Amino acid sequence: MADEADAYRLAFADHEFLMREESRAARLELEYLKPELVQLDEGISSTVVIFGSARTPQPDDARKRLEDARTALAADPDNAELLRQVTLAENIDKNSIYYEEARKLGAMITRDTLENGPCDMVVMTGGGPGIMEAANRGAQEAGGKSIGLNIQLSFEQEPNPYVTPHLCFQFHYFAIRKLHFLKRARALVACPGGFGTLDELFDALTLVQTGRIDPLPILLMGRHFWRRAIDFDALVEEGVISPEDIQLMDVVDTAEDAWRIIRDFYRLP
Repeated sequence: MADEADAYRLAFADHEFLMREESRAARLELEYLKPELVQLDEGISSTVVIFGSARTPQPDDARKRLEDARTALAADPDNAELLRQVTLAENIDKNSIYYEEARKLGAMITRDTLENGPCDMVVMTGGGPGIMEAANRGAQEAGGKSIGLNIQLSFEQEPNPYVTPHLCFQFHYFAIRKLHFLKRARALVACPGGFGTLDELFDALTLVQTGRIDPLPILLMGRHFWRRAIDFDALVEEGVISPEDIQLMDVVDTAEDAWRIIRDFYRLP
């Protein structure tokens, strides 16, 4: 039971009080307000959100992993687990091209929009490694700022070093993080990724489909990957989505194609 000193402490300065189950609504509001006010203070009016796997390495690192896996298999060619590791490494190596495409896209967006104002179409990612790191890296290399919305996890939770430091936010609640992904978004680009990427992608598609947010470019980067990962045509054939729902997104293979579609959508010079 709280003693008198605890009772007298200011509510906003009482950590134990704020962390009670009954105080969850206050924590949700604070987690929404902090990134919102920082972005308002920075004058950030719009973002381009780039999703993708935290497990996608740079091409050089992917190639090294593949070479190591092949070397191990050569020494023990009948080992089924080593064969599986080679196949996995081959797929990771193949998808590592999207690290460079995300890096290139982050740079292209930042470089082109800096000419129109420093806070228009700011690159935003989940702030972690892999594809997220690549997009933040491209924005930094182009001389601009970028945003990272990191999430508390038991793994992959450290922010990458390319996020603009004062725009690197940490979240506990996925729901508030997803709200910030979409609040200022003028486009979303989903590179190959896992459950997190799929979650964020389908959240955006559902909100556009149901008219809860205005239409915006939703781009799937990596035709081969997305054709294997999700059979949208099968969803139409099964009658669970409408044929026009497929038109809510475009599939691209390069940063140039992605940025062209975004620019055409908004009639940017």
